[in-house]
Amino acid sequence: MTPPPSADVHSPRTASHTSVPQTGQAVKNRRGPQPADQANQANQANQANQSRRQAASNHKARGKSATPRKPGTGPSARRVRIGSPAALLAVVPVLLGFEPANSMVVIGTEPPRAQVRLTLRYNLPDPPDARLAAEIVRHAIGVLAAQHIESAVAVGYGPDGLVTPVADALREQAPRAGIAVTELLRAQAQRYWSYLCTEPSCCPPEGTPFDVKDHPAARAMATAGAQVLASRDELVASLAPADGETGEAMHRATRKAEERVGRLLARIARSSKKASARRLIATSGLQAVADALACYRDGDRMDPEAAAWLTVVLRDLRVRDDAWSRMQPEHSEAHVRLWSDLTRLARPGFAAAPASLLAFVAWQCGNGALANVALDRALSDTPHYSMAMLLRQAIDSGAPPSLARLPMTPEEVAASYDELEAGETAGTDETGPGSESLNG
Repeated sequence: MTPPPSADVHSPRTASHTSVPQTGQAVKNRRGPQPADQANQANQANQANQSRRQAASNHKARGKSATPRKPGTGPSARRVRIGSPAALLAVVPVLLGFEPANSMVVIGTEPPRAQVRLTLRYNLPDPPDARLAAEIVRHAIGVLAAQHIESAVAVGYGPDGLVTPVADALREQAPRAGIAVTELLRAQAQRYWSYLCTEPSCCPPEGTPFDVKDHPAARAMATAGAQVLASRDELVASLAPADGETGEAMHRATRKAEERVGRLLARIARSSKKASARRLIATSGLQAVADALACYRDGDRMDPEAAAWLTVVLRDLRVRDDAWSRMQPEHSEAHVRLWSDLTRLARPGFAAAPASLLAFVAWQCGNGALANVALDRALSDTPHYSMAMLLRQAIDSGAPPSLARLPMTPEEVAASYDELEAGETAGTDETGPGSESLNG
């Protein structure tokens, strides 16, 4: 069976206050946008079972972080109305967090005032493929329908030969699903064309020039703190493994952390105590998580030794799940910085946990592109990593950020693992964070 097309599902805070014109409104040069690579949900996550904040001390940190906000993690946005194709084209990069290329962007809207509910971005099939184009549209329509969205706009970015097959499939399939496509555009080389308008005086065959950089709509959204990267590749590069001096420092620090675990396991193995190694490592790991959260919520950063130790102990599932249970959405900006740094710093074999945690918090704040890039990083580091596969399934289905609920409270995580440890047989081998059984 062919897997469903992968889409970045976004819900930047700017999106919930953005509206597009409805059919029948007097808007010059109306054109329908094309499918997008990210879906923007207006819903803010109401998290149940939020855990108590754990105070931490003795955290190792360097100076204040100057890391810019990633798309979807900034402050509340002001309301922006999209009253023309040029305005739509100006706002799409802000919704996505980067300048799209060879992409189909589909934006679902809802009453009142056609507010943006969700934005989906897909890579265009290259070379053109009618079957893949139909699959992309089926996936987009399925996500829209599942959330009871009955209107959409779409913009295709790229040459006519790549965009038109997907645009045609969208025009064919959307009405059958009861979804009105009110704008449908193709954009390339600072010009746009409409698939819905055939009036030459309005939509000339040579296209209409546009410039998004200084458009009032883009400026209005930028004042809310939104960051727009030059491309999705730039987002991918931001999570690539650190190299150079930083990479070497992390390599040395990680080796020391592994040696520390090895000494601990050897010491426990010489004793007759059962399960004590796992408990001792978990206790140290839980403190490392608390220190890291306190560090980043204070606006600081960890040094290589603290970062390396955290990447190692996060391979213990109890430590990872405790960290997961503490991802309260009110601290999302700090959490995105933390797990982004750790994903970049982690050495091979240690990136899956921090990258998966990054994917979860990115999903919480509606940043589908960052979530998908983080999941790619996790699964390239540790194929079939269960947390990453679970999150990918949820995000690919178009699940909104309101479903990114914390799995358990820290107390429930502790009780669950205490019960698991108590039920282990006397013959269970001692395992630590580097063991295969703790690779999630």
